[in-house]
Amino acid sequence: MEKKLWKDHCVLLNKDEENELEIFGYKTQGWRRVFCTAGYILSCGALLLLFYWKPEWDVWANCICCSLEEADVVLLRTTDEFQRYTRKKVTWIDLSTLALPVGSNSDGRLVADKDSVINRAVMKPQLKIRCIQVQKIRYIWDFSVKEFKKVGSLEDSNTCQSIHHKFGAGLTREEQKIRQLVCGPNAIKVEIRPIWKLLFKEILNPFYVFQAFTLTLWLSQGYIEYSMAIIILSIISVGLTVYDLRQQSTKLHDLVEEHNKVQVTVCTKSEGCKELESCYLVPGDMFLLDGKKLSLPCDAILIDGTCIVNEGMLTGESVPVTKTPLPLVESLMPWKTHSMEDYRRHVLFCGTEVIQTKATGKGPARAIVLQTGFNTAKGDLVRSILYPKPVNFKLYRDAFKFIVGLSVIGVFGLIYTVCVFVSHGKPVADVVTMALLLLTAAVPPAIPAALTTGTVYAQRRLKKKKIFCISPQRINICGQINLVCFDKTGTLTEDGLDLWGIIPSEGSRFQKIHKFPSSTPLPWGPVCGAMASCHSLVVLDKKIQGDPLDLKMFEGTHWAPVEGIAILHQFPFSSGLQRMSVVSQKIGEEQYDLYMKGAPEIVSSFCRQDTVPVNFLKELKTYTSQGFRVIALAHKVLNLGKDVDVNSLEREEAESELVFLGLLVMENRLKQETKPVLRELAAARIRSVMVTGDNLQTAVTVARNAGMIHTGSKVILIEAKEPEGSAPASIAWRLAEDCKANTAAPRVCANTEEKITLEGETYNYHFAMNGKSYQVIIKYFYNLLPKILVNATVFARMSPGQKSSLVEEFQKLDYYVGMCGDGANDCGALKMAHAGISLSEQEASVASPFTSQIPNIQCVPELIREGRAALVASFAVVKYLTLYGLIQFVGTALLFWQLQIFGNHQYLIQDVIITLLVCLTMSLTEAYPKLAPYRPPGQLISPPLLLSIILNVCFTIAMQTCGFLLVKQQPWYVALASQRHCSPGNQTVPPTSPGENATSSGPQSTVLSYEDTTLWPLSSINCIIVAFVFSKGKPFRKPIYTNYVFSVLLALQLAICLFLFFADIDAVYSGMQFLCTPVIWRVYVLLMLLVTFCVSLFTEDVILQNKHLWLLIKALFGYQSNSQYRKWQRMLQSDPSWPPLNAKDIGAKSTDEIYINPTYENSDEE
Repeated sequence: MEKKLWKDHCVLLNKDEENELEIFGYKTQGWRRVFCTAGYILSCGALLLLFYWKPEWDVWANCICCSLEEADVVLLRTTDEFQRYTRKKVTWIDLSTLALPVGSNSDGRLVADKDSVINRAVMKPQLKIRCIQVQKIRYIWDFSVKEFKKVGSLEDSNTCQSIHHKFGAGLTREEQKIRQLVCGPNAIKVEIRPIWKLLFKEILNPFYVFQAFTLTLWLSQGYIEYSMAIIILSIISVGLTVYDLRQQSTKLHDLVEEHNKVQVTVCTKSEGCKELESCYLVPGDMFLLDGKKLSLPCDAILIDGTCIVNEGMLTGESVPVTKTPLPLVESLMPWKTHSMEDYRRHVLFCGTEVIQTKATGKGPARAIVLQTGFNTAKGDLVRSILYPKPVNFKLYRDAFKFIVGLSVIGVFGLIYTVCVFVSHGKPVADVVTMALLLLTAAVPPAIPAALTTGTVYAQRRLKKKKIFCISPQRINICGQINLVCFDKTGTLTEDGLDLWGIIPSEGSRFQKIHKFPSSTPLPWGPVCGAMASCHSLVVLDKKIQGDPLDLKMFEGTHWAPVEGIAILHQFPFSSGLQRMSVVSQKIGEEQYDLYMKGAPEIVSSFCRQDTVPVNFLKELKTYTSQGFRVIALAHKVLNLGKDVDVNSLEREEAESELVFLGLLVMENRLKQETKPVLRELAAARIRSVMVTGDNLQTAVTVARNAGMIHTGSKVILIEAKEPEGSAPASIAWRLAEDCKANTAAPRVCANTEEKITLEGETYNYHFAMNGKSYQVIIKYFYNLLPKILVNATVFARMSPGQKSSLVEEFQKLDYYVGMCGDGANDCGALKMAHAGISLSEQEASVASPFTSQIPNIQCVPELIREGRAALVASFAVVKYLTLYGLIQFVGTALLFWQLQIFGNHQYLIQDVIITLLVCLTMSLTEAYPKLAPYRPPGQLISPPLLLSIILNVCFTIAMQTCGFLLVKQQPWYVALASQRHCSPGNQTVPPTSPGENATSSGPQSTVLSYEDTTLWPLSSINCIIVAFVFSKGKPFRKPIYTNYVFSVLLALQLAICLFLFFADIDAVYSGMQFLCTPVIWRVYVLLMLLVTFCVSLFTEDVILQNKHLWLLIKALFGYQSNSQYRKWQRMLQSDPSWPPLNAKDIGAKSTDEIYINPTYENSDEE
């Protein structure tokens, strides 16, 4: 029973999607509300603030658990490691307001589509629907399955036939109204958030609330100057943040607003076609594409005619794409499954531009609305900006732990103060204020803000280098990157391909190669016909546009696009099918031709085998192994009747029994920056991996040429096969033939090769595989995957989904992954990686945190350099602020011992003139130009960092305690001094008797004392010392002297402190509340500081920052890295049977377990 209750109380929303959430049902209770309201009033709003920070506490306090069906409030929890909560109210949609025709459907269905979730969500007879709105998407309660279902798109269960039949003629007017009310308007509305809302959200941040408490306390103590300085700074900081957020909000609003009001021609069943504003469109509407240029206001399925669209907004590639209508076939499979991976070729996506439409005989092109509003592709993109995935980075979690640790020290200070002041019989008000003062001294409220200064400066420097960033908190993460995935075409190699040559085939033999550019044009024939017509080029504004590969191929024929050939029908290219074909006709002739081009292995499988040359694979390998891109061409004469409709041709039928025409060889050159950048990354021990959609052999060759695979390293090709019939899944390991040594004996070959060391492991082999094998390994050999990934370098023929999956698998091995790509199929991987860098100026780069306007991979080391510098700077500022807080804490605690405190002006100089300026300028030091072969520590709570803080605090305590005790031993010391100015006789003041009370004189004695005058320079100059010591230059940042502003400031601060301490000027003494001390004592104080400086600098630079020393200590204690990839590397190093060569592993049928075949299948040719 309890289990059932829990099942009804909690379900998963968006199961297995990126935005998966757990949803819990709650019911508000009256008496609980009353108690909570009383709590709000009695706590002066503090409880309300707590509930604002913790929405789950709010729900638990006000409501009781119940099933989701009864709930009036739901609590949503993310299923990632952050488990963030949000609270949503359940609202009702009332359909009774619509004048619905009674009994319009005999079975009482409100909408004609019987599969629609709307029918299952209506509460009869009230005609109401329960709904919630989460991250801009509406969900309605489905009574049949008892869970919330997304609304605003057509059901995925529809087949190709049912889409044509149910929606082909449009919806009725009544159904449109119902769907409009339930699904909401078809608009991607991004509100420009009001300034007061942004302001409130920023001010109610826990950090600012703590700061407000601290400032109130300081103001009550008359510490006005510093409080005002902090208030002004906070106002500037909040103002800038709010301005920034407002600008982003406005920019996003402007970006989407224009697409919300597009005029479209919609057809309804009863009223025919009429113009309508796009915000009234609903899923299932049928609209016409009448040839006008149109920015699509929704996702739609094309059911009639063809379209050419520019999908640059989504993919970053401004290449026209041809869309074909959804076939009208009788299949029981859902339409997406029927079209397999390539359902996208029938879908017109929201935000993309329709450039050209081609009507069929039945009239203009028609499309059916598939998704509206935020459910569309563009809506998804906008949502990913509005609700970014939180960045899981230890730095921010550690900063919180750090503040908690400092608070604990502060609490000890509070107890100490209470004890001291109570034992002296001080009034309660004084005890409370002094105790709280010491508590706030230990926790510098600026730590969270300080963490961002390094990032802000790094972002500014990146902007100068033409690298733009929409997620600044990721800059610090870039400092930890140790693996970068690169796309090949357009990223490592030049964007365009150059036509190198064509190898025609006749009578199942390859003919002489025709090189390009050539003085003799290509003679007319099937090969020339294929090159002239088998493409997706379009003429726009008298200019040929389209895929660069198609363009180069077409230019090779020297044809004009209007001469002689009519392309009647196109089966478009798709990455899933790896081929395209066209049906064409020479003008004035009756013969129809079908031409195909695509991946050679695929095209040859559609050809009659007697037309494919015997040495086809060998010839193909010759070119792909040299890094050429090879495409095969094929042809067939179609025997069609006179008045046949070419558009009704079945693809499977048409693309069969073809004649193989030959191979088209294209050259793809490396960009000149590729090699040096990859060399730089390798020197910095950052792994490079290639992830491409190209052929495996070509990819391996490019990887060798680019230096990803060193000369003398073996490449092991992994080929995994799905289970077929009774044969289980298998995985074969085969040595690529590039190993120049004796390939017949791979074992010998292994020993003679040079070894490359990368991040500590020695290896001389690289795995390479294609997307198909990767998929099989994930499915049947998952426990082998980590072993493979640790040394895999080339992944070819990878689909967009596989690229994202690969990045995720690398992350599971504890790699910090960077991804650099330039286009459509990289969007998912760019979002998934810790740092995605898009080499595209298109809006789609919105999908990646970084965009480089310089289209080569130079941006990668640049970003890693800046990331490392920002990370080190953030750590330095946190260390400095911690020490500043603790230095002040120690000084104040010592003075509290005799019921004294630093003067307001004394605090002011420490806080404003020293600390504030140090925090603002410390991070200005630029990144070191050379990448070090190791990364900066990624954790605040790491031994070197904690030791650095602990040791420096110890030096401070020792120095301040010495000063405090030694001054009491001086012959001129008086416990109760009133003489400020320096008179020649002041050095012979007689010592006081121990019985004199230091607090018995006037009010000023809470500050005036020799202890105070000694401790102030010790603590102030100590702050300058630690600022200098912590501003480490090499290996991640330039030396400190290159940061001119900071260096000059430190010198000025030191000069001011020394002037105030050494100037025998009465005005200075009275303003600073100092006492005059003998010059020799001041020299002693300076000597103490000098000793502290030397000890601190030596400890920091020679001991704590000594990489070799730490490696030695790690070796002594047998410490080994806990990263998953490190564990696997250690394991594989000691495994003599790895890597398996010329072996075959068999996957078990039922489980993911694998059986390894003990007998190696050695073959001679290998």
